[in-house]
Amino acid sequence: MSKNTREPKDLPSDTATRTPVAFASVPQGTDAHAQGAHPDVTEADTTRSTVAQPCSVDSPAGDAPASTIVDRGLSKVRSTKHLKDAIWLKALRTANRFRVIRTVDVALACFAERPYKAALTAAQRAMRGLVASDLLRRYRTNRFQTVYGLTQRGVDWLGEAGVDAASSVRRVSDMSNPEHRLWTQFLVLACEARGLTALTEQELLRELNKGAKLGDPLVQGLLKVTTERGKRAATITLRPDAIGREADGTTFFECDISKRGNDREASLEAEIMAIGRKLLDGSFLRRVVVMCKTERIRKRALAAVARLIALNNPKVLASGRRHLREVEAGVYEVWCAASEELRDGRVQLVDTLAGHVIIQLLPVWLPKVRIDSSNTHSLEGWLEENYLPYRRPASLAVWKPLKSPLL
Repeated sequence: MSKNTREPKDLPSDTATRTPVAFASVPQGTDAHAQGAHPDVTEADTTRSTVAQPCSVDSPAGDAPASTIVDRGLSKVRSTKHLKDAIWLKALRTANRFRVIRTVDVALACFAERPYKAALTAAQRAMRGLVASDLLRRYRTNRFQTVYGLTQRGVDWLGEAGVDAASSVRRVSDMSNPEHRLWTQFLVLACEARGLTALTEQELLRELNKGAKLGDPLVQGLLKVTTERGKRAATITLRPDAIGREADGTTFFECDISKRGNDREASLEAEIMAIGRKLLDGSFLRRVVVMCKTERIRKRALAAVARLIALNNPKVLASGRRHLREVEAGVYEVWCAASEELRDGRVQLVDTLAGHVIIQLLPVWLPKVRIDSSNTHSLEGWLEENYLPYRRPASLAVWKPLKSPLL
């Protein structure tokens, strides 16, 4: 083995642009091991070990090195203990509301303002703590999905915080495939992260029938439409999978996990042609968002819109008709003829933008993301990319900046 002493390296000429490094002066004729230095330490290793504590080095320009600033995030305004309690409270309240949740739901509910990788990491840490404290219990569905239910200890924890709750572990343990339910509440949480009021189908039914007396007929939906199959017409009441209330009206969300049959496709077409109409709650239907699990389902939804375009666009835009115009891939504007009264008392029809139809894929790849290097799934499709709860068309105002719900 060669015992030649390694020649010391010269400092780079552009030291003004590098991080200053302090090199200890070793007296001549002494052994490096006697001075406590490791023989395999390189200049790069020394730089990494000293960058957090820069020292004063005379530079040609005479400028002082800038110190490293660490962003403490929310801990600058709230203590870490209070943040942990706020995260646990938000996660447990979400579990109590929906009865079954996933880690990605906690990422949306608590950390929507962060990039997805950071939000998922924080959500995983919170779920590990909640499971270890027996506030949540972990289950695996028949489709190999990891879900969580609220335990009795979690109910007691919420009770101490002033929240009325009920355990859901028995119900979650019997669930075999709650995929549609999980994705519907995922869209609701995405709406709430944007600052909207959103409801699932079950929550909407409870709201519509709030205060109803025993024996009164129950309200089944927000919109009545007429569907046609061949020569047969039928009037049905539409109830979307979820709704989001915005400043200009209501958005219907349809979560298509499986392929639609003929009846469901007819309902979707009738729902699209009702955009711009007044709903039972007094608002106007402005958007229909179809979130599809697979590319095949998305193509079927696009084909349904194409049929409506072929059937209605060649006709004159008169009262009660709708024209659909594609403005982006999967985004359509819905135009109607609105009546406008003139000064002399006559009435004219004016082409008016009634709303939009948006068809896009559900981000089913997001729950499969792994934080380590073994990850093979995309990180795209998060809130910061104008993807959730739906792609905002260019004709509408952009989404408002995201804020942390923990503050």
